[in-house]
Amino acid sequence: MGYETPNIDRIAKEGMLFTHGYGEQSCTAGRASFVTGQSGFRTGLLKVGLPGAKEGISEKDPTIAEYMKSKGYMTGQYGKNHLGDLDEHLPTNHGFDEFFGNLYHLNAEEEPENADYPKDPAFREKFGPRGVIKSNADGSVEDTGPLTKKRMETIDEEVTAGALDFMDRAVEQGKPFFLWYNTTRMHIFTHLKEESQGVTGLGIYPDGMVEHDTMVGQMLDKLDELGIADNTVVMYSTDNGAEVFSWPDGGTTPFRNEKNSNWEGGFRVPMMIKWPGVIEPGRTSNQIISHLDWFPTFMSALGDPDMKERMLTEAPFGEGNEPVHLDGYDFMPYFRGETDKGPRREFFYFSDGGDLMNLRYDQWKVVFAEQRAHGFDVWQDPLTPLRLPKVFNLYSDPFEKADHEAINYSQWRLERAYLLVPAQAIVADFLATFQDFPPRQKPGSFSIDSVLETLQTNQGG
Repeated sequence: MGYETPNIDRIAKEGMLFTHGYGEQSCTAGRASFVTGQSGFRTGLLKVGLPGAKEGISEKDPTIAEYMKSKGYMTGQYGKNHLGDLDEHLPTNHGFDEFFGNLYHLNAEEEPENADYPKDPAFREKFGPRGVIKSNADGSVEDTGPLTKKRMETIDEEVTAGALDFMDRAVEQGKPFFLWYNTTRMHIFTHLKEESQGVTGLGIYPDGMVEHDTMVGQMLDKLDELGIADNTVVMYSTDNGAEVFSWPDGGTTPFRNEKNSNWEGGFRVPMMIKWPGVIEPGRTSNQIISHLDWFPTFMSALGDPDMKERMLTEAPFGEGNEPVHLDGYDFMPYFRGETDKGPRREFFYFSDGGDLMNLRYDQWKVVFAEQRAHGFDVWQDPLTPLRLPKVFNLYSDPFEKADHEAINYSQWRLERAYLLVPAQAIVADFLATFQDFPPRQKPGSFSIDSVLETLQTNQGG
């Protein structure tokens, strides 16, 4: 890449690096899958959350934080949330003792500074972004001011300082802690302080990554300083695939296409974990793993390997929680070396509108609907449903080039038509779980779909 990230690399060197790690196709979807352990189609948290939108995380859905809190952990979230605009969606109403951070993607935060943004205060009040929020589980909520372009230069310093202080206080109080640390780096549009500009000579994105890596180093150094590094799990990842369209202020990925598409470039994410005493340093895993898997894995690590099953009929923690169907798997036996295979064999790719685009099973990927657009148009153009699904072998063709590069792809694909009926059966089994645990809400929309649906519903009533 032309620049180095020694602190991020350190997590992988001292733990396990995943080569088949899956986030989701958007910020909101990726964060929701991690904190709830449920498919975004089940929670309805698939579309990027916008200021003023009604969609957000439901109190009925348990979170990792609520579980950790029930185990006596001090819980904090510092940085970007993006799971809803309203107070009811704030992390401190979903298991976190404290929260400091922003609620949206950065480009939404800077919209009020646009020359064409309406000057009417009523418009800003109804449709504009909230500022950087500081809230506590006691119900107190403080808006610390807007996340302006200028503040974006140093907001991650504010977030990191808060996270470091959180760890200091937890150790001082003798409490175990769960900290969800979410910097705004990297996301468009990047605004760097003068000291961070030009450090790589490669442009704004590499400069931002070096700044981000420095803050990761501060977090790791704090664990060493407090003497708890050998008793702390550190997982590093991101919510979605790289956003390439905004290059050079954008990500880079070897995988096909980018964020918000059905291709691997939209879903594959860096993922690594450092777990002293459980995972031997320097391991590389080629097993499929998803953000969905961390919730059941952490519960198993804390002595509740059967909690996922119990949650089908019980709501054992969190006020307002209901029984739920977790879509993640327990990776503890694999991490402990009790098996050489991870428990996840399949992954379902949902669009931000709730379309099931693909199924992955082991090395096979079956594409039911594809995004043919590139760049920013992936956000605009519709998916194309395929009457005959495409098939890819992600071991031999990890970058999904065969359908447009290989002269023999059509024959190869036809010869593997035997995969389609089993794929249908796997999808059917998965969708059957929605009979007892249906979607909590419909995903949001950038267009007028929900407005028309409301109008039609009201007319029908």
